[in-house]
Amino acid sequence: QVELVESRGGLVQAGGSLRLSCAASGRTYSTYAMGWFRQAPGKEREFVTAITWSGGQTVYADFAKGRFTISRENAKNTVYLQMNSLKPEDTAVYYCAARRFGGYREEVSSYDYWGQGTQVTVSS
Repeated sequence: QVELVESRGGLVQAGGSLRLSCAASGRTYSTYAMGWFRQAPGKEREFVTAITWSGGQTVYADFAKGRFTISRENAKNTVYLQMNSLKPEDTAVYYCAARRFGGYREEVSSYDYWGQGTQVTVSS
């Protein structure tokens, strides 16, 4: 069993930056692929980015490329999401997720554990 706890999000102005972290418990965390997803009001949860257990491979949604960066520190059982050049359309609840087996995937259904989510609001 893995428990995921995201850091507090916040309110930022458009063009600003924010870093989210996700702390995991569980001895096998370091072997899991990790992902970030988001869900805006009235919309389905969507993929943002993911990283392999080693951190050697990452994948990003098109809207995240060049603005968001995922990283992880297995020694700290933590995965990060650095978000730059934020836009109002990035406003959403952001979730981290862990996948027990296999590499990273973009489908919500591929992940086994989820954090509680954290609100990110970008003002124009």
